[in-house]
Amino acid sequence: MRVGACQTAEILGDIDAAVDVILACAEQADVDLLLFPECFLQGYLPTPSFVRDHALALDELPVRLAEVPHTLVLGLIERSGARYFNTAVVLDRGRVLGAYRKRFLTAGESVFTPGDTAPVFECAGVRFGINICYDAQFPAAAAAVAAAGAKVLLLPAQNMMPRDRAPHWQPRHNEIRRLRIEETGMWLVSADVTGVRDDRIGLGPTCVLDPAGRVVAEVPTGTTGVAIAEIEP
Repeated sequence: MRVGACQTAEILGDIDAAVDVILACAEQADVDLLLFPECFLQGYLPTPSFVRDHALALDELPVRLAEVPHTLVLGLIERSGARYFNTAVVLDRGRVLGAYRKRFLTAGESVFTPGDTAPVFECAGVRFGINICYDAQFPAAAAAVAAAGAKVLLLPAQNMMPRDRAPHWQPRHNEIRRLRIEETGMWLVSADVTGVRDDRIGLGPTCVLDPAGRVVAEVPTGTTGVAIAEIEP
C-alpha cells in the first residue's frame, strides 16, 4: 500500500475550500490511500455552536469527494441523530466504507460523544485502523486496532497549539507515537495542520513511522505537502 499523509493549512467552516484542497492533493499524489487531519472537512473548533452549525451526517458528504480516485481517510465533524462525533470516515470514490469515532476526548471536546469501536479496513492488501489525535496517549486505543489484525495505524491529528506550548509538544508527539508502535508493532501514519490562527500555531509533525519507530517520510515544518511511504502487505 502506498500511503500519503497530507499536511494542510487549517480551514475553518468552508467545506468547499476543504474539498478543493483534498482534490488538489489527490491529483498530485500517486498513492493508494490519502490521509487528512482531524476534523479537516469542516475545521477543528469544538465549540457547541460551531459543531452544531457545521456537522454533517455521513450520508451528506460532498458529492465531489467521489472524484478522489484513492481510498480517502478524512477527519470530519459527524452528526448522528442528536449526537456529534469527532470522526474519521473511510471513502472509496465517495462511497462510505466505514468510520472511526474518536474514543478518548479532551476536556475541551465535551460537545462530542466518545466512540466505542475500533473498525479495521483494507487497502491494497494491507489492513489498517484509525486513532484520532489525543487517542494516541492511551495504549488501549492502538491495542484495539492491533488486536483486530491491522498492520498500519492512521492518526489524523490537529495540533494547533498556543505558541508557548507548541515547540515543547512538537517532538513529544512522535515520542508518544513510538510508544504505541513499540507496544503493537504497527506502522503509524499521522496527518496534521500547519499555519497560524490568532495566538496558536501548527507545527505537526505529519509523517510516517515504520515499526522500528523511524521516520521514513515527513512533511517539513511550516509547509503544506504529502508524506508518502510504501508499506508491503
